Amino acid sequence: MSDDKKPEGNHPSGAPWRNFYGRFKGKGLRDSQQTYLDEDLAKLSPGKVTWEDNPTRENIDLKALFGDKPVWLEVGFGGGEHMVHQAKTYPDVGIIGCEPYINGVAMLLGKIREAGVSNVAIHPGDARDMFDVLPEQSIDKAFLLYPDPWPKKRHHRRRFVTQEHLEPLAKVLKPGAIFRVATDIEDYVRQTMEEVPKAGFEWLAESADDWRNSWDDWISTRYEQKALREGRTPHYMTFRRKG
Repeated sequence: MSDDKKPEGNHPSGAPWRNFYGRFKGKGLRDSQQTYLDEDLAKLSPGKVTWEDNPTRENIDLKALFGDKPVWLEVGFGGGEHMVHQAKTYPDVGIIGCEPYINGVAMLLGKIREAGVSNVAIHPGDARDMFDVLPEQSIDKAFLLYPDPWPKKRHHRRRFVTQEHLEPLAKVLKPGAIFRVATDIEDYVRQTMEEVPKAGFEWLAESADDWRNSWDDWISTRYEQKALREGRTPHYMTFRRKG
C-alpha cells in the first residue's frame, strides 16, 4: 500500500489510520544518548499518550505534570535547543515537546541534563496523538519551528500546516493563545498563510523586522543557522487563536 493511502475505518486497536511521514531513527546513538533515553525519558513522559497505552483516549492530567503553571506545546523540537531555552527563560511555565525522531529526543535529554530544567515533558511520537489526549482549550502557546518542508508538490499534504493537524491543534489551544511558526521555505510560508487562518487563527501582521519585538525570547537554532548558511531567508509568523 502506498504511504500516501490509508484503509477505510480504524486500526484494529481502535486508533484512526494515520500516515506517519518522517524518520523515527537515524544514525546510531552514542552510548551517552542511549543512557539518557534509558534513564530519563520515562520520568519525563506526560502520561499515556499512544493508542496502545491509552485506547480510551482519556485526557492527560496537566495539573499533575505542572501544577497550576501555564502549559506550552512545541511540535517537533528537533535537537531541543529552543525548548530548553524556553524552559530556562520561563521557569513558571510547563512545556510539552513532541518529536518522533528518537535521535532528536536523545539530544534534548542531554540538553535537559546540562541545563537542569525540570518544567518539561516529552512525548517521543506523533503530535496528533498528543492532541487526542490534551484537554480542550488547555494550551497557552504553541510552536512549530522549521518543520519538515516536504518540498515536492505531491507531498505538500504531508506538511503540518494542513487542516488534519491544524484543527486538532486549535481545539487544544485556549482562546487568545499564540501560535508561532518559523520556516525558511517560501512555499511553506504561502501554505501557512493560507491554511492557518482557516483553522480559527488570526495572523498578527508583523513586518520582517517587527517579529523580533514579539519573539524577543528567540534563540537561533541549528535549522535557522543552516538556512542562513545556505542563503535562504527565515520567516517568522505569529498567529492568535480566535475565541
